[in-house]
Amino acid sequence: MPKTVVIADDHPSFRASARAILEADGYEVVAEAESGESAIAAVCRHRPDVLLLDVQLPDMDGFAVCKSLNGDGPSVVLVSSRDAEDYGELIAASGARGFIPKAELSGDALSATLEG
Repeated sequence: MPKTVVIADDHPSFRASARAILEADGYEVVAEAESGESAIAAVCRHRPDVLLLDVQLPDMDGFAVCKSLNGDGPSVVLVSSRDAEDYGELIAASGARGFIPKAELSGDALSATLEG
């Protein structure tokens, strides 16, 4: 099972909550990022197994981050406070492994998404 994670979200409170949830479930959070550009830089610097990526970032959306990574790098799991249906086919076309609503984030949900 992948163990190292970068969390990319512009809300510090969500990053802190996600870190606590994932670390309690055995993941190692190696970096946090508050924007798309900093997420890409963190992935390049830390080479994590997983990028937990908010769809709505201030400088570029999560779909643009996925595109810029071009399939080279970690497994990407998108998160949002909105429902997956709000994004239509964008999630499937993004190259991400899947999508988890923020309210449903857990180590088990992440593992299931990565395995699915």
